[in-house]
Amino acid sequence: MYAIIEDGGRQYRIQEGDTIRVDLRDLDEGQQKVEFDRVLMVGEGRDARIGQPLVEGAKVVARINGEVKGEKVIGIVFRRRKNVCVKKGHRQRHLDVTIEKIVA
Repeated sequence: MYAIIEDGGRQYRIQEGDTIRVDLRDLDEGQQKVEFDRVLMVGEGRDARIGQPLVEGAKVVARINGEVKGEKVIGIVFRRRKNVCVKKGHRQRHLDVTIEKIVA
């Protein structure tokens, strides 16, 4: 069974045991689990339930593995004949979670 969830403006297709990276969020001290309640679809084949826009009573429980940094993103600003060349980079911080249970 799999589910499609929405988090941070992105959609993820997940199954139990999958590890995904979601946007970093404020967590309580010592919090080990996070719940995703914006479930767009759950099930498989004929048993699939599609929400309009969300599936009623469905949620996904995930265990928090920790905070990780994403790939380095480099942005360059270049203006010809203006003596302007700016190079900036950053690494986005993500939350690494493992899907434990899909409640339908």
